[in-house]
Amino acid sequence: MRITHCTHSYYLIVLDSARSNMQFQEDSRICAFISQRTVFMNSIQPATLVVIDEKIQEILYDTSEDVVRYLSQKYPGIVFNDYGSLVLMPGIVDSHVHVNEPGRTEWEGFHTATQAAAAGGVTTIADMPLNSIPPTTTLDNLKVKAREAYAKTFVDVAFWGGVIPGNQHELRSLIDAGIVGFKCFLCPSGVDEFPHVSVDDVKKTILELLSTKTVLAFHAEFERDEKMNLLKGTYEYNTFKFLRKSIFLYCIFLDDPGLYDTFLHIRPDIMELDAVKLICDWCIKYNFRCHIVHLSSAECLALIKDAKTLGAPLTVETCYHYLVLAAEEIPAGFTEFKCCPPIRKNSNRLTISIEQLWHGVKNGTLDMIVSDHSPCVSELKTSGNFLTAWGGISSLQFGLPLIWTAAKMRGIPFFDVSKLLSNQPAKLCGLEDRKGDLSVGKDADFVIWDPEESIKIEADDIYHKNKMKFHIIVLTTLLLATMIAAYPQKDGQIFSNEAIRQAQNTYLIPKDATIQKVQEGIELAAYESIPGDQRINLFEILGEHVPPEVVNNLQTQIDQIGRN
Repeated sequence: MRITHCTHSYYLIVLDSARSNMQFQEDSRICAFISQRTVFMNSIQPATLVVIDEKIQEILYDTSEDVVRYLSQKYPGIVFNDYGSLVLMPGIVDSHVHVNEPGRTEWEGFHTATQAAAAGGVTTIADMPLNSIPPTTTLDNLKVKAREAYAKTFVDVAFWGGVIPGNQHELRSLIDAGIVGFKCFLCPSGVDEFPHVSVDDVKKTILELLSTKTVLAFHAEFERDEKMNLLKGTYEYNTFKFLRKSIFLYCIFLDDPGLYDTFLHIRPDIMELDAVKLICDWCIKYNFRCHIVHLSSAECLALIKDAKTLGAPLTVETCYHYLVLAAEEIPAGFTEFKCCPPIRKNSNRLTISIEQLWHGVKNGTLDMIVSDHSPCVSELKTSGNFLTAWGGISSLQFGLPLIWTAAKMRGIPFFDVSKLLSNQPAKLCGLEDRKGDLSVGKDADFVIWDPEESIKIEADDIYHKNKMKFHIIVLTTLLLATMIAAYPQKDGQIFSNEAIRQAQNTYLIPKDATIQKVQEGIELAAYESIPGDQRINLFEILGEHVPPEVVNNLQTQIDQIGRN
């Protein structure tokens, strides 16, 4: 898939002039855009769009020479831009972008972020309130951010405000200044200057904003009061001390930060489920607009559907990475894929008969798809430690090809993709009067792209400030992150080298052992005696991670050791 052109308020940005012979006269007040595949709200059809002073003035559902003659007479000097069979679609509205300027401009800034947006067909972004210093939690801080953005942007930029403990008195002034809504965290945000809110803080915020038309967006992960650990508090650590003799259990459950499963165990689905339940309850109780950002767990879909059925003014987004990646596909140490909430297990995307998250997209339980573009410098992202690496994925530039590839495979038409990427995010941000669809009076923000062409994107094609180390490849419109293919693990290897080294040095694993498979990792384990009256149920611990016959064998060994 190739994005050929992206128009932002009718000024055309040529993204790859070497591939295009089409030119656009930026000094022309009146122009026409012609495409045989123009994407409207519920259809795709030939159309000619007349643009005057950055607004759509007229739409003719015809592309014939008669239309050209008619418009030439009606608008002397009009400039025609005929894109043939390329798709002409409303510019994407990405309502979830972390630009990080000011304060962390080495991570990303308005100049680079908005170039990446334009290169990906995104004509409007809404900048999140955190990761910049200062955060957008006061009117003065908003003014600082707006000054930083001035004259640096290639696309339209809107701003979210932030809710933190104690700033409720600042919120109405932010609304008056034009923010699109507010965001808060129900768990630590990862940056000290944006602390998370308590349940009482949320209630105070809703009561403060109840008479307004604003929206409160939630990072929906909630930490319960009781202590959570890698084993979800089921057993005391001493009970598991003997399991440190097993490299498999050592890697998966205890100490190896290089395995993605370790990260999954400290950010379990229940954190999202608890948060979503709270948000749905607030939304229903107060009849107040709430929005759930970056939903990753399909376990939450039933709660959301029920709340909407009851009339809750609730919207929910998911992200590109949750719809195209699975936890099983993330190799050990590849912390480039860390994000919060985590990319979930494949069962989250594929069951026996239905893909749960995509089903939620198709049936309207999930309202929109966004990037949650959250970049940082490479040294914070590539440590190989999933517990300490920065959680965020830089995908602002690549959402359209990723989602179109996946949507096409599922029979989702262009106009539904446009609703998910453009119309619904525009509504969330209160921009539907000018953004999000092709209709008379709206801003002339378009993306023109080729859904059939195959390309390979190299590092030099990426406009984000901190380039990804891996390549993006499009094969017959199939966009694939080839990081796994480019850096394959050894056949069957499931343990990080660091885990193997520590196990060999500490846990009586032979120095020359070749540890390649789960079964071998277990069979190489050395055990110590445990009290005879204490029984460990490995089925509760391992679950689906190990074949049942292997668990049975290991359980027998452990039971025997315990009795002896």
